[in-house]
Amino acid sequence: MFHMRANGSAICTRTIHIDNKAEQLNSAFCYIVRAPFRYVADTQSPQGKVYVWIGNKSDPAEHDLCADVARELVNKNNEFPLEILREGEEPSEFWDALGGQKDYPKDADFMQYSRLFRCTNEKGFFCVSEKTVDFCQEDLDDDDIMMLDNGEQVFLWVGSHASEVEIKLAYKAVQVYVQHLRVKQPERPRKLMVTVKGKETKRFTKCFHAWGKHKLPAGD
Repeated sequence: MFHMRANGSAICTRTIHIDNKAEQLNSAFCYIVRAPFRYVADTQSPQGKVYVWIGNKSDPAEHDLCADVARELVNKNNEFPLEILREGEEPSEFWDALGGQKDYPKDADFMQYSRLFRCTNEKGFFCVSEKTVDFCQEDLDDDDIMMLDNGEQVFLWVGSHASEVEIKLAYKAVQVYVQHLRVKQPERPRKLMVTVKGKETKRFTKCFHAWGKHKLPAGD
């Protein structure tokens, strides 16, 4: 299963392999599902399909692009027939390929608000700097504190090697940030939450394209 997503602009559009599960779907995006079926006795050859799933709230500009990616990369040898599916028109074989039909998110409003900041004192003074809009999971630095705004919550993410000084200063910084947003965006008050590496909830991980297990840093 592959997830197409643009982070910030069309230039930052990527299609990344993710877990093959129905709950990974989101109506705001397009997906590619490679679904091999069981061997058919009379042909002795594998049968299946490559589905391009179009979410009801996805960007129309990505529909043809996702189909092109499916043809050129996922199904480049024309192993299986390609089928375009609109959300709500899925056959049972599609859900079987994803381990059964399950509930999944119907929007991605967080994409409009997601911001990631790095809090560090590596240069001898405390500094808070914003990462690019096209941030990723690898930007979470074990030695630092990260601050993530998803439009509803502001998370303080604590790296496993962060110092006590950084933690205290970052906590003050995130309090100032949340208070600032109460004035700037009173219609969207944020709730402050703290999380640590390896304990992130879906509300945190959804902001990162194709979130997966953390990689062990060198030397750990």
